[in-house]
Amino acid sequence: MEIDRALLPPARCLPATPPGTLPGTSADQAKRHTARRVVIVAWRDVASPQAGGSELLVDQLAAGLTARGDRVALLCGGPVADHDYDVVRSGGPYTQFLRAPFAFGRRLRDCDVVVEVCNGMPFLAPLWSRQPTVCMVNHVHSDLWPLRFRPPVSTAGRFLEERVMPWAHRRNLVLTVSASTARELQSLGVDRERIRMLNNGVAPAGPAVPRSAEPMFLALGRLAEYKRIDLLLRLWDRVRPVVGGRLVIAGDGPERGYLESLAGPGVTFTGRVSEQEKHRLLGSAWLLVHPALIEGWGIVVAEAAVRGTPTVGFDVPGLRDSVEHGRTGLLAPTEAGFASAWAALALDHGRRTAMGHAARRRAAQLRWSTAVQHFSAVIDEAMGPPPSR
Repeated sequence: MEIDRALLPPARCLPATPPGTLPGTSADQAKRHTARRVVIVAWRDVASPQAGGSELLVDQLAAGLTARGDRVALLCGGPVADHDYDVVRSGGPYTQFLRAPFAFGRRLRDCDVVVEVCNGMPFLAPLWSRQPTVCMVNHVHSDLWPLRFRPPVSTAGRFLEERVMPWAHRRNLVLTVSASTARELQSLGVDRERIRMLNNGVAPAGPAVPRSAEPMFLALGRLAEYKRIDLLLRLWDRVRPVVGGRLVIAGDGPERGYLESLAGPGVTFTGRVSEQEKHRLLGSAWLLVHPALIEGWGIVVAEAAVRGTPTVGFDVPGLRDSVEHGRTGLLAPTEAGFASAWAALALDHGRRTAMGHAARRRAAQLRWSTAVQHFSAVIDEAMGPPPSR
C-alpha cells in the first residue's frame, strides 16, 4: 500500500504554551535572514516499503522547510529516494544506529540544528552532536517492544526509550503530535514545559467516490503485530452474521501470511494498493475499522475522514486524539464494545452518515502549511534568539 501525503488533526498546545501561540513566530522569524541548515535523523525515508505515518510526517516537514528556503538533510537507513531535500543513507534498519554518528560527523556536522525522530529506538543525538537538538516522538513504544522482540532485546530497547532517551534529551524541546503522547512523555519524566505540540495537515480528498451499495468495511495499513488485524478477524466473525457484507484488508506486512490463514468468509486481502485504489476503497467503505493497540495519531483516520468515512477503533493513545468519540466515530474500551459499535453503526445509516459529515468537516480544517509553520517555530525556539545586528 502506498501512503498518501496526508495526516493528523490539529492539536492544542500544552498549558505551558498558550493555545494559538508558538514561540519563535512572527518577529523572531523575520529577523532570520539566512537559510537554516536542518538535519533530521530518522529511521526510514518515506520511500521505504515499511514507511508509515512517521515517515510521511518527516517528508512533509522536510519538504515544507525546503520550500521556505531552508537547507534540509534527512539522515536515515535505506532504501531512500530522491527528494527536493538531501537524503544521506546511514546504513540498514539496525546498523544505522551505530553508523549515524559517523555519517553525521563526516557530512552534516556543520548544521544549525538537529531533529532526532525517536521511533522506539533512539539515536541519542545529543551524545554525538553539539548542535541545538529537538527530539520528535510520535508515540511511546513501551507496550510494543515485547510484541516485536524477545528479551533481552525487548528489555534493552524499552530501557533505552523510557530511561536513556529522556535523560539524553533532558535539556531539549520535545515535539509530538498528540495529547496522548504528550501525557506519556510526561510519565517518562519529560517536563511539561519542554513539550511542544505539532498541528498537522491532511490532503484534499480529490474526486468523489460512490459509497458501496453493500456493507463494506475497510482496514487499511501495514500488517504488523500492533495493528491487531488478527483481533479484527475474530471480531468480524461476530459482526458478519448481524450486518453481512465484506471486510477488506488493504496493505501488506510481515503478518500477512498468518492473517490470511485466519480469515473466514467475507474477507478480502488486497495487498499493497495504488493511491487511486486506496482512495476508492476509503470512499466506498461504510466504516474504517482500526483495531490498533496504539498510534501516534493515526494517519488513516484522517484519510478516511476526508472521504466522509467514520472510524471505529479502540480507546487507546492516538486514536483518542484523531477520533472524536460519538461525533466522528466510536471508540470502544473492550473487544465486545468494539464489535457492538461496529454492528450498531453499520445498521444505523443516519448516524453513520452524520458522523461521516462531521469527520469530513473536521478534516477540512487541517493544513500542512500550519504543520510546517509550527515545526519551523520549534526549530527557531531550539536555536535561540537570532544574533543581534
